[in-house]
Amino acid sequence: MAEIRVLSPCGVIGSGFPESSFERGLSLRPHVIACDGGSTDMGPASLGAGTPHFSRSATKRDLRLMLLGRERLGVPLIIGSCGTGGGSAGLNWMKEICLEIAREENLRFRLGLVESEQDKSYLKKRFREGRIKPLDPAPEIDEKVIDRSAHIVGMMGDEPITEALNEGAEVVLTGRASDTSIFACVPTRLGAGRGIAWHAAKILECGAACAVTRKRPDGVFAWIRDDHFAVEPLDPEMRCSPQSVASHTLYENADPFHITEPGGVLDTTSSTYAAESDRAVIVRGSEYHLADTYTVKLEGAELAGYQSVIIGGVRDPYIIRQLDSWLAGMREGFASRAREIFPDRSGVPEYELVIRVFGRDAVMGPLEPRADEVPHEVGILFEVTAGDQETARTLASTLSHFAVHYPIPEWSGLISGLAFPFAPAELDKGPVYRFNMNHVVLPDNPCEMFPIECREVAG
Repeated sequence: MAEIRVLSPCGVIGSGFPESSFERGLSLRPHVIACDGGSTDMGPASLGAGTPHFSRSATKRDLRLMLLGRERLGVPLIIGSCGTGGGSAGLNWMKEICLEIAREENLRFRLGLVESEQDKSYLKKRFREGRIKPLDPAPEIDEKVIDRSAHIVGMMGDEPITEALNEGAEVVLTGRASDTSIFACVPTRLGAGRGIAWHAAKILECGAACAVTRKRPDGVFAWIRDDHFAVEPLDPEMRCSPQSVASHTLYENADPFHITEPGGVLDTTSSTYAAESDRAVIVRGSEYHLADTYTVKLEGAELAGYQSVIIGGVRDPYIIRQLDSWLAGMREGFASRAREIFPDRSGVPEYELVIRVFGRDAVMGPLEPRADEVPHEVGILFEVTAGDQETARTLASTLSHFAVHYPIPEWSGLISGLAFPFAPAELDKGPVYRFNMNHVVLPDNPCEMFPIECREVAG
């Protein structure tokens, strides 16, 4: 096998990268330029609402450079998980940006679009056939869950992307895709061993995140050869070490040696990491085991309600010493007040109140090892979620006044125990979503869930 070279400009399109780094990557003559476009990292809102995380202008800047670089070299450009969530809205959003750049720069290429948003009737059919299986952990699933989902995507492997390339696509934009699949597809298509190619893809997926220290979002380059791959950051002031590359292999994986993909498992048990230079690392010994059954992971998001939030701070030591009982009493008293302000409804309106205490255990919750320490001040975030924004706002505006004056036994008269950094204290977030699936589908073939469209783009 001849050497196969892969350029990853950054960890996610829209986050940016230095043009100098990208130019160095182009000078190394890659066989493919690939970049991730999203993930579940930003939570369920991007998938549920169909809105991207990064701005259009930031995304367009990055995509323009990639399209112009692809044009100079005549190599494929692959962007995966378009629009963050990877649904049809995100894919169409990226397509329109791509076509706009092509018009402005008079670019000509064959464009491949690979959809990942799932037809609900197809999923219900697979569910009735017993071909949707839970991962661990997974919420309960039935046809009602499928119906009430705002959007559901399948996470494609490399096969649909390879099929688009086989149909002549020079630029491929995909819906939700495995982060590694967009980097592994061209090397395996050109004959690279799957173990080496998929491990290289794992290191490439987040750009320069595999470096010892990443100053800012930046790119990385990989050389894939017969029995190893080498990886190096594009910024000459950054470097990779065996430890930094091995560490990134573990990134976002429960098992440190087995990384599951739709078509198999990357096995790094026998992988070795060695310095090729003071900036580059060579990796050997990676294996890939084909799965007995091909699976496609589902990601679904549903509307959880509408939310208003309040941010406040507490510095009173008497309140902080009894913070849990103070908040518990506040919660109980507010529930009674909520029933009073909705007299036309039977009982209290449906809402959820979440209280997070920053400075104590807001991030780790009950797992926080230092939660019993008494801080000198805490920040409190109140989240009020209800079935509509008006109800959420009504409850939040009541809660902010109720909470700021909620008493403790040590004080008499009217106290103010909370400080608000904003006026008004209530901030409307609008619709909020939650993930509702952690399941896999067993399709008949790797491409059946991912329709492919190819078209000519002529300036």
